[in-house]
Amino acid sequence: MWLKGVLWSGICLAVIMVAGALLLAKGAGSQRPPSYETVKHSYEQSDALLLDRHGEVIHQIRVDEKGRRLEWASLNSVSPAFTGAVLFVEDKRFYQHHGVDWFAMGASVLKNLGPKRLRGASTITMQLAAALDKRLKPKGARRGIRQKWQQICAAIAIEKQWSKEQILEAYINLISYRGELQGITAASRGLFHKEPGGLNDEESFILAALITSPNAPMHSVIKKACAYEKSSKGTVCESTENRFAEMYSIKPVASLAPHVAYRLLKGEKGKIVSTIDGKLQRYVSETLRHYLAQLKTGNVSDGAVLVVHNRTGEILAYVGNSGPSSSAPHVDGIQARRQAGSTLKPFLYGLAIEKGLLTPASLLEDSPLHVTTPTGLYVPQNYDNTFRGSVSVRTALSASLNVPAVRTLLLVGLVPFVERLKRTGFESLTEEAEYYGYSIALGSADITLFELVNAYRTLANKGMWSEPKLTMDGKTKKPAKVFNTDTAFVISHILSDREARSATFGLENPLSTRFWTAVKTGTSKDMRDNWCVGYSDIYTVGVWVGNFSGEPMRNVSGITGAAPVWLEVMNYLHDAIPSTPPKPPSGVVLATLSYHHDIEPSRQEYFLKDTEPRYPVRINTLHQKPGIVYPADETLVALDPEIPEELQRVPFRFQPESHRYEWVLNKAKTGHSDHLFLWKPERGKYELCIVDREDRIVDSVEFVVR
Repeated sequence: MWLKGVLWSGICLAVIMVAGALLLAKGAGSQRPPSYETVKHSYEQSDALLLDRHGEVIHQIRVDEKGRRLEWASLNSVSPAFTGAVLFVEDKRFYQHHGVDWFAMGASVLKNLGPKRLRGASTITMQLAAALDKRLKPKGARRGIRQKWQQICAAIAIEKQWSKEQILEAYINLISYRGELQGITAASRGLFHKEPGGLNDEESFILAALITSPNAPMHSVIKKACAYEKSSKGTVCESTENRFAEMYSIKPVASLAPHVAYRLLKGEKGKIVSTIDGKLQRYVSETLRHYLAQLKTGNVSDGAVLVVHNRTGEILAYVGNSGPSSSAPHVDGIQARRQAGSTLKPFLYGLAIEKGLLTPASLLEDSPLHVTTPTGLYVPQNYDNTFRGSVSVRTALSASLNVPAVRTLLLVGLVPFVERLKRTGFESLTEEAEYYGYSIALGSADITLFELVNAYRTLANKGMWSEPKLTMDGKTKKPAKVFNTDTAFVISHILSDREARSATFGLENPLSTRFWTAVKTGTSKDMRDNWCVGYSDIYTVGVWVGNFSGEPMRNVSGITGAAPVWLEVMNYLHDAIPSTPPKPPSGVVLATLSYHHDIEPSRQEYFLKDTEPRYPVRINTLHQKPGIVYPADETLVALDPEIPEELQRVPFRFQPESHRYEWVLNKAKTGHSDHLFLWKPERGKYELCIVDREDRIVDSVEFVVR
């Protein structure tokens, strides 16, 4: 029986040797394998890469859950120790055979001692052939004779077209090593946290041991690696045990723009070039983290920064949060909707100026105001809880005064203002105007930093709105003219006025740059949101700081919160590039003016053509109708039972504050003529009037005290 088995194996070996000779002489079938270039070109990574505008990888994100394949590794970039280990384990005569190791094949047949399925002796080229052609994959536990023969033919065909180096390179990039790790780059980074070029002898033999049994139990892998160690120097056994005691992981090559990557790479493969400037993105991220760390004592955890090129609309930096230090690292603060604060005021005043209702020199009363609404009285307050009397539009906008802004909205109209905001790109405003009410003048509506920055960019671009871009060739909406060029210039000039701003912020503050900029801050109710948005002649920069949870900050304003970050980024952008003021357009004229009672210093002011004074003029208060501002007509005043009656007071107020009218209550003069009169209430029904010096009734209201 033993002689019979040997004889049968010898016959099989002879047949194999003859068949091999015939295959080499005549070629390996008519079907041509794919070229090396085709295989390499069709290789797809499981991770998509985001590139900056200069080609630098700034973010890596996984897009294929079926396997982990990283970039293709060229043969000369892989450690010689690894290629040596692979050849030692898988194919010692790789450089001597032509696709099939007939000697190894024959030896395998002898070991089988009978007409069994051929197994073992697969060369690197044969394994590559199976990797390239799914039909050559084993249909069961092992390949049958016919399938093995097809694999042999495919291997010989590959060897005729490919070089040995190309075969070995494709092989180490296409095979699986462990679990989902496919290709030498994924295996090297996943198991050893290093590039393939840095693999040492021990690590190389570990990977070589995984090739034949990528999903084998750990003890089997260790046993194989230790067996190979007998022919190598090192401590493979110890290294293998230590390595597989840990879970493998792949650290991204770059993680600089996660929110941009999510927007651009979701569902995509390969590489996408963005408009982001990697160097700027890195600087902005570090700057945001630095200042947020300083604001920790003010209960500030989060922030976001957006930088856009004015002319092109290309987004140069997109930092959605501060990263690991953020309270919610996955939240995109640039797209999150938050209350706008005072940042909407430039668009309100711009609309009023464009409609000819106001000029930058018009005076508005900064005094107590009560607006009757369907839901009750709306009583706006200034940030510092003080009133300044008559102020110009220039001062009101630059110093971010609240009451004059509400008076301007009453003048412009709620519906026209909301419609203008929507035209300016505030797509977050999805409700009808009445939903927002008059508090929208002070930024009670929720908007995004993305919308806000682009709206300010619209002012920088002379009133022309266009969509920002994250890719060089991205399709965008058609540009639209939102403000006329003259209005945009006037608003920009006001926002760049350091002296007018000083009424609230002082002359020295983070908004005062050494080059030309126009900028505005904003703080929402209860200090929940803090904004600083502004532009130079080249860039628009927007900053938001606060808490994603909506928790209020403590003692943090636009000047102390977002503005320092804005200034730091602007200074970086213009470190070696000047920013020049825009030239006045033809529809704007410069005129000299002075104010009655020197309410504000005399100055030169820009006006839209035909709204300017023809010569220096002394302007009196405009847009102010005398009247009682509190109590409103038909107000119900309720006495507080918890406060002693002798200590309770009702404030009577009229406007304008600069006038003198006497208070008359139920036809009896009170002897008081100041704009504010604190009256001790008594239960009953009352008629309240103000009369001028000739005792003519200027205004009257009725109210009830209960």
